[in-house]
Amino acid sequence: MTAPPRRRSQRLRREAWGFAVGSLFFAIGAVPGYAQAVGPTGGALTFVIGSVFFTAAAFIQLALSGRRPPEKALHGAPAADWWSAATQFVGTILFNISTTAVLVAAATGTVDPAAGWRPDAGGSVLFLVSSALALVAAARRHELWDPLARTWHGTWLNAAGSVFFAVSAVGAFVVPSTRTLLDAHAADAGTLLGALCFLAAALLSRRAISVDGE
Repeated sequence: MTAPPRRRSQRLRREAWGFAVGSLFFAIGAVPGYAQAVGPTGGALTFVIGSVFFTAAAFIQLALSGRRPPEKALHGAPAADWWSAATQFVGTILFNISTTAVLVAAATGTVDPAAGWRPDAGGSVLFLVSSALALVAAARRHELWDPLARTWHGTWLNAAGSVFFAVSAVGAFVVPSTRTLLDAHAADAGTLLGALCFLAAALLSRRAISVDGE
């Protein structure tokens, strides 16, 4: 069962704007010099706000799938679409946890470069899985409840963003012997480029909805 066209369109717009705003906050937070300008707490709070928007948008996308967990009757593109939305939603929750852990560490003055790394890495892995499933759904999008739910440009941009976030997670790994990041530049660049890919995908998705005329 799907939502009426007008209500569905409104929710699609909210989903797109949610991802766009969340991506924008992540991009701002990763801009070189931003953390130094606003301080550790301000920088961490920026990512927390972004992750909240990500989760809200991911929840709308999951709800818009209009599916229960896949059963025997659900296969092909619809199943891939639902599982993509579900894994993405869980991934955003892990980002909520990781960004909050960093904020708590910053607010309490705790020096812990590894704060939030495990859920951050877990969220990145789930984003990769979600992107792979989304590509499967996009390849047969004529089977979906709405072809606009999985456009090629948006799906590939999101996949690229997921890869960059994964690069960021690897770079943010804390080397036990030195307690320093494996590659701080890769961590920052991966976050910035990934966020920009997600932002572009969300804005293009918003444009596609508007052009469709609903």
